[in-house]
Amino acid sequence: MLPVEASDFASRSALFLPKEAQYAYLVALPENISDAGLTTATGEPINSLGEVVNNAMELVEQQSEQLSGVLPKNYTIFSDELLSELLRIFNNSALDEVGGDIIGRIYEYFLNKFAKNIAQDDGVFFTPKSLVKMIVNVLEPTQGVLLDPACGSGGMFVQTGDFVEQAGMLANNTMTFYGQEKVEYNAQLCLMNLAVHGLTGVIKSGDEANTFYHDAHNLNGCCDFVMANPPFNVDKVKAESAQSAGRLPFGMPAVNKNKEVSNANYLWISYFYSYLNEHGRAGFVMASSATDSQGKDKDIRQQLVQTGHVDVMVSVGNNFFYTKSLPCSLWFFDKSKREELLDKVLFIDARKMGTMVTRKLRELTDADIQKIAATYQAFAAGTLEDVKGFCAVASTEEIARQDYILTPGRYVGIEEQQDDGEPFEEKMARLTGELSELFRQSHELEAQIRERLRGIGYEV
Repeated sequence: MLPVEASDFASRSALFLPKEAQYAYLVALPENISDAGLTTATGEPINSLGEVVNNAMELVEQQSEQLSGVLPKNYTIFSDELLSELLRIFNNSALDEVGGDIIGRIYEYFLNKFAKNIAQDDGVFFTPKSLVKMIVNVLEPTQGVLLDPACGSGGMFVQTGDFVEQAGMLANNTMTFYGQEKVEYNAQLCLMNLAVHGLTGVIKSGDEANTFYHDAHNLNGCCDFVMANPPFNVDKVKAESAQSAGRLPFGMPAVNKNKEVSNANYLWISYFYSYLNEHGRAGFVMASSATDSQGKDKDIRQQLVQTGHVDVMVSVGNNFFYTKSLPCSLWFFDKSKREELLDKVLFIDARKMGTMVTRKLRELTDADIQKIAATYQAFAAGTLEDVKGFCAVASTEEIARQDYILTPGRYVGIEEQQDDGEPFEEKMARLTGELSELFRQSHELEAQIRERLRGIGYEV
């Protein structure tokens, strides 16, 4: 049998790790590191377990250009006792028995916990998995260029990779991932997230990746897919710089007296559309207020509708984000819509969908996601029938009559209530009788309270 080489790992989208970076090596180290005679790759002596782990991080980075300079190398801030205990905890045969992308799932778990505890107010770096999965299941990306210009920790890429794998293909062979993320730490999270899921991508960060002012990958008009969860309601965007950066096919949103865009929602929306090629599709999360904002926003929204490329609008309920309880919307564009659908938009009101997984956090279930995706597929096939309170197909003429408002609730109507069989007159007589009895009881309780207060010297 031939020895395993780095090329064998590369063919399976995995990293080859030198012995000193392998977990089995780390857990087998003696308790007293300074007496073990260990050295780094450059020959420097290693005197603590923290230095051993730092060296392992260096060796991992050497195996992946994508991870160069990304992995943390400050493990010396922890005691050897703590690091040894952590290594022991994860030295568990159960992890080997789980199968599948266990490391990626563990990483997602800690990202989730991280987001809950110290997420930014706008949730800029972590998009709830169920919303990402919803976007991916509607767009069904299997090949082409995918851009996330506000990529945070890379959830859109990971879910796309899962979708492609479930379709029997390798994402690294069929998809090309590009990301922009202004916050460098978040971009590092993204690169690590890609690596532990066996994915590759080009992620740019820092000032050059500020999407308001830079098309960092020169992808305007070139993308098969755009997916994003941008920060909502960003203000103080320099109008002149934003205009110079282009990607604004419908013009600028409103500019204030300070020559700033005070709400950048429609900058983002314009970018997502502009990045698409002639058959491209986009799906993104946006503040619900963007569906009916007025002024220049409404002008841009009208032009969008008139292109025929607004495909689906989905209202989502409260509590989907870790740091905000406000509702949001999912928007979908499709530049490859069939001719007979160009004057139609699908509206879905999913505000009642989802389940509370904690006291403050709601998630869409797999059944919810499948229902929405199936509804979209029926729309795309031309077989969908409206369901009161849930979904409706509206023409662009009807949207124009509604002043180009794209709030799904305006089109889907109110869910029909099931008839309980009780005649109206009988029901009203019963309900008013019950109300009268409640009034009587409240008067009795009020009299008792007044009497008790009077007994202790207080008149009310």
